[in-house]
Amino acid sequence: MQQHINSMEVLAATISWHTRKSIPYLFAVDFEMNEAYFTDYPQQQQEILFRTPLMTNMAAAKHIEKSVALTAQPMSFEDYKKGFNIVHQGLLYGNSYLTNYTTRTPIDCCLSIREIAMSSTAPFVLCIPNKFVCFSPERFVQIKDGFVTTHPMKGTIDAALPNAEQRLLADPKELAEHITVVDLLRNDIGIIADEVEVSRFRYLSRIETQHGAILQMSSAITGRLPSNAMSHLGELLLRLLPAGSICGAPKESTLKLIAEAENHSRGFYSGIFGVFDGQSFDSAVMIRFIEEDTHQQLYFHSGGGITVNSHAETEYNEMIQKIYLSLA
Repeated sequence: MQQHINSMEVLAATISWHTRKSIPYLFAVDFEMNEAYFTDYPQQQQEILFRTPLMTNMAAAKHIEKSVALTAQPMSFEDYKKGFNIVHQGLLYGNSYLTNYTTRTPIDCCLSIREIAMSSTAPFVLCIPNKFVCFSPERFVQIKDGFVTTHPMKGTIDAALPNAEQRLLADPKELAEHITVVDLLRNDIGIIADEVEVSRFRYLSRIETQHGAILQMSSAITGRLPSNAMSHLGELLLRLLPAGSICGAPKESTLKLIAEAENHSRGFYSGIFGVFDGQSFDSAVMIRFIEEDTHQQLYFHSGGGITVNSHAETEYNEMIQKIYLSLA
């Protein structure tokens, strides 16, 4: 049964009850934690399309025969810089050490959001009709055999650049950004788990886009859950939200800075969605996200992490670079 939920307490209770009963489910919750979608036995329905490494209700990514064009109309650099300056000033004042600043870009695309979902090669895909599609490369948390693992993703470079891998790993701004988010997520996992460790630090993933490949930097952080954790999984998950990799650190003051700089609700963009197969749990941060409004206009949400060492032109170009499709 599909539910639209407007209470986080109800969502947490619903997740926990279904987990205790070993009933498979799918849910999505928005960034501001105001609303959510929930459906049990998600593989038995076709209204909401999803794909995760744990389970899916879609076939393998379907190749699109026709040429696919995605045209973006990004905001001007001058408009981008207004929000960037608010963030940068907050960083200089010490209100944040890392802030994920994002924008909303009108796009035109010959594919529907459903076609994008069915054709995406991303590991995590979710499409809610007439609302949005996300095709995320970033896992939020995975829970299996009593352990929880998260994979924060911070650091991006054009893979076609000479020595791209070495340049990304050696960039001091990217290193500082990545260390900050790893420290934040290590602390977050420590809220719900013991024996927390960074099990893999700064590994690179290659992501193919219609504009060429990019490299993204991630780390893995693991902890051991208490023996009764799955019985109140919903409450534990909400304690980790919003996801640290797409807000920043420290969370509370950084969220205030984001609200001032972005000046609009993110909605489901940069929220999370998760699935439970009856035993294990997997979830993703909802980045690489296209929203569809009531007039069928599409908007691509993208952004990046800002530190005191960030340059507005570089961050503006990264925001545009992340407007892409990952299609079969």
